[in-house]
Amino acid sequence: MEDDFAQWYTDVVKKADLVDYSSVRGSMIIRPYGFAIWENIRDVLDGKIKETGHENIYMPLLIPESLLQKEKDHIEGFAPEVAWVTHGGSEELTERLVIRPTSEVLFGEHYANIIHSYRDLPKLYNQWANVVRWEKTTRPFLRSLEFLWQEGHTCHATSEDAQEETARMLEMYAEVCEKYLAIPVLRGRKTDKEKFAGAVHTLTIESLMHDGKALQSGTSHYLGTGFAEAFGIQFTDKNGELQTVHQTSWGITTRLIGALIMVHGDNRGLVVPPKVAPKQVMIVPIAQHKEGVLDKAYELRDQLKKVVRVDIDASDKMPGWKFNESEMKGIPVRLEVGPKDIEKGQVVLVRRDTGEKVFVPMTELETKIIELLEDIQNNLFEKAKAHREEKTSVARNMDEFKQVLVENPGFIKAMWCGDVACENFIKDETSATSRCIPFEEEQVSDTCVCCGGEAKHLVYWAKAY
Repeated sequence: MEDDFAQWYTDVVKKADLVDYSSVRGSMIIRPYGFAIWENIRDVLDGKIKETGHENIYMPLLIPESLLQKEKDHIEGFAPEVAWVTHGGSEELTERLVIRPTSEVLFGEHYANIIHSYRDLPKLYNQWANVVRWEKTTRPFLRSLEFLWQEGHTCHATSEDAQEETARMLEMYAEVCEKYLAIPVLRGRKTDKEKFAGAVHTLTIESLMHDGKALQSGTSHYLGTGFAEAFGIQFTDKNGELQTVHQTSWGITTRLIGALIMVHGDNRGLVVPPKVAPKQVMIVPIAQHKEGVLDKAYELRDQLKKVVRVDIDASDKMPGWKFNESEMKGIPVRLEVGPKDIEKGQVVLVRRDTGEKVFVPMTELETKIIELLEDIQNNLFEKAKAHREEKTSVARNMDEFKQVLVENPGFIKAMWCGDVACENFIKDETSATSRCIPFEEEQVSDTCVCCGGEAKHLVYWAKAY
């Protein structure tokens, strides 16, 4: 990790059996273990989405070119990344089709057909889907040609309702990241340069990876009436007058797995927080050829599966190999049991996050494991939070900005005048970009870090994936 973080990341992704490469450049095969992590994230988030009154829907994969062209800013923002379908079978299509990079226009067309009255609002839809974006540089989970995500699309009677929805869904993402993935996030608003194409404003959660680079981990967009005007999404209000809806869209993707790897992983491999771990406990029988050992291991598995996600490695491989395999996959707790342990009525529990071993009586096992998993979850979050704080610096001018990027790469808190020219200059000079204007703004100086002019906002800056 310390010598070559990019290679370390690739090795973990492959050796932990998360993905395999496909024959299409930039596409990944998400293997069962990797997909199981995504399923756990998806199930948590899907439950929260439904709790807030949203319904799941599915939109088509293909978008006619004429439909995509309806919202000018939107198509300009996505044009470099779209994949075109030009033929159906052996026949050339009369109109090109786009493989969806996102579904705003599909929802816009549908909403125009089904929304007529204020009684139809709010319309709260979400879809779980795959999208395609023709990326030049790809890396599994972080930036792939095709990825999985959810995208919420909602319509509201007023701007206030829509903006409230935008903020609520961002906070839901933050909760999933912090409470389930143990990843601390910054909450804030994107600058106009960095906002979603076609949005009035974009809210974001930003996380910091172990190497000091930032990762946009979820976004929520207030779309205003732009798409609604382009697609004619109107409703009759209580006074019988025709009004235009206000819209939102919001999404998280499989890049959260990339964040999980780069925030918690170490030189032994993956570290998975217990709440999203496919297997929370791996039982490794010691001297399993001896009488009674395997029977006891299976008995313990059956006992524990009532309270945790547990598996047993009863293969004929050596215990050391099994230990390494369990560590590489980041399984939170390893349970060792052998003849001597059975005699003493105990097991050995080994924490993945710290490597600490604890001896636990079998009679207390269920209670102790639940406590241990909770402690591991909390420890991973606090450790990641401490790392982020250690890697967050303040810069008051460009000399300090550049110095910090070299000496302590991470988040840089610096004031900004609001001029996109300064934002562009910082990116050209340092490769750092504005990550967000935090909701809780500070005043670390009175002048812009770039031009020295009057400062308007505190911005978090960083190099990013």
